[in-house]
Amino acid sequence: MIPKGLFISPDNGQFLQWMPADGVLRTPAGQFSYPFLDGLAVLLPQQDKAPLAPGSSFNYVDHYQKDAEVFDYFAGWEDPAAVHENQRLHEMILVQKPPKAQRILDVGCGSAWVAAHFAELGVGEVFSLDVSTVNPQKALARYPFPGHFGVVADVFHLPFADATFDYIIASEIIEHVADPAAFLRCLLTVLAPGGRLVVTTPHAEKIAHSLCIHCNQPTPHHAHLHSFTQESLRQLLPKPVQGSAQTKVFMNKLLLYGRTHRLLKQVPFRVWQRIDRLANFFVPKTARLLLTVDRRDGFSEQQ
Repeated sequence: MIPKGLFISPDNGQFLQWMPADGVLRTPAGQFSYPFLDGLAVLLPQQDKAPLAPGSSFNYVDHYQKDAEVFDYFAGWEDPAAVHENQRLHEMILVQKPPKAQRILDVGCGSAWVAAHFAELGVGEVFSLDVSTVNPQKALARYPFPGHFGVVADVFHLPFADATFDYIIASEIIEHVADPAAFLRCLLTVLAPGGRLVVTTPHAEKIAHSLCIHCNQPTPHHAHLHSFTQESLRQLLPKPVQGSAQTKVFMNKLLLYGRTHRLLKQVPFRVWQRIDRLANFFVPKTARLLLTVDRRDGFSEQQ
């Protein structure tokens, strides 16, 4: 069952009606229709909203569609150290969840680890969102449950009503987008009062470049366009929410590069967290940055 009053058209902002006989979500006057079959809604803009990075001809929707077709995000990590790093990153995100959160948005769902975690916990709804069609389709096939929806959408044209989600996770995404400040504003718009936005990204990353053999232009490794510190990330937020924002750095590089996962993978998260803090006290070199923003009543992005 599709929640009512949730999906809007990314083209004109009107609420969408589900037409089960046609397998579409449609605006009231029928101007725009979007496919919705087997729990997957394809809600990309259809007119005059070309997904181009500012100041360039780079079509990021096409890029990440091809990326998802080439790279299998569900294959898992082969390196045990990377598996452990990913596990601790996910645990750090999950402990930020507000206790009463029932509607969760996973931005750039990748392997759909968020849906995998909440599938067995009885959380009301999880929306696995990606700009490609591949990952949300796989997410629904891998983790089918009544409250799980796949959404193909662009964060800069989100197809959701304002103040919709209790908990929004955007893990390792913001470094890829052309306009990170606009990215945060868009997510905050659909965050409900009392809800929480969690963003993670590499901390103070030194971005390496290679010369692309196709376009003969410098190309950043891993498609990372930006590097952030705690202060630079906080400054991207609208001023009304900066006071409620919290940042922290974690994931000590010495522990990562020292292959300590052989021992640390055995310890509970809280113990690992204390060890990580201690290592960062003596060797302050951290790999990850986490931002949390709590939306209070009365927030307006125009304030």
